[in-house]
Amino acid sequence: MMFWRKKSARRPAKQKSSITLWLWRAVLFGFLLVALDVFYLAIRLPAWNDYAEGPIKKSRFIERYETERAENKEWPALMWRPVPIAAMPRYLIRAVIIAEDSRFYSHNGFDTEAIQDALEHDLAKRRFIYGGSTLSQQTVKNMFFSASRNPLRKLHELVFTYSMEQHLKKRRIMEIYLNIAEFGRGIFGVEAAAQRYFHKPVNAISENEAIELAATLPGPVLHNPATRTRFFLRHKQTIERHYASVTPTPAKPAGPSQRNTPPALPADVPQIPQDEVPTTPDDIQQPSDDPLPVEITP
Repeated sequence: MMFWRKKSARRPAKQKSSITLWLWRAVLFGFLLVALDVFYLAIRLPAWNDYAEGPIKKSRFIERYETERAENKEWPALMWRPVPIAAMPRYLIRAVIIAEDSRFYSHNGFDTEAIQDALEHDLAKRRFIYGGSTLSQQTVKNMFFSASRNPLRKLHELVFTYSMEQHLKKRRIMEIYLNIAEFGRGIFGVEAAAQRYFHKPVNAISENEAIELAATLPGPVLHNPATRTRFFLRHKQTIERHYASVTPTPAKPAGPSQRNTPPALPADVPQIPQDEVPTTPDDIQQPSDDPLPVEITP
């Protein structure tokens, strides 16, 4: 009987030792994963000098479209023709900033106010649906990653964004984004979008057409100037309302120093939560011959 009691008394100590051992193993395993991930990022971070100037490189999203189109023969051929930012109207850049990232020129890649709004929105909806991504984050995602919501991918995106902001100028980031953003199935970049929807080069589009391109960005495959869905028209009107309050830029051609001057923007431009973007074709209406009336202060 005493032997049984002694054996029973030793059991809790053995259990405690076993639990401690497993905890140490878990900690060491965690450190190993972190070290491997840091090493992975160190070898995968791009040579930013290759992106600081020169031709725009093909993004991962474009490469993925080319691969998937081989399995979807009904998809249209890729339309992508990069152009320098000097060939893009200033009002197009202003409309995109109003629509996607009103504090682009003032943040360092991360908009803390937008992130806070996104978290509050997600908590209210009790699900992760609104990320509060900046144009810089979208540029990194389009160029180097995928649309996956994997938390590790998101962490890598943040590291890439911070690194890019340290090495590239805002003007160059904007130039890359506008040349790789998706504007419809197989349509990438503002030049291809202008040719597809308005049958003209991007440097010839009007302010109204520029706003329509900006309104396409949240859901380009379903909501664009060709489908003219209710969501698209509502988003376009939102951009128009804020665009009208923007300080107008000079009509004369801008010199090099003027081109680097950020456009004046409203203090607070609301962004549309992703759960409000319809993802089914139920609300698509046929294109109308009568354009939506637009009143923009020049």
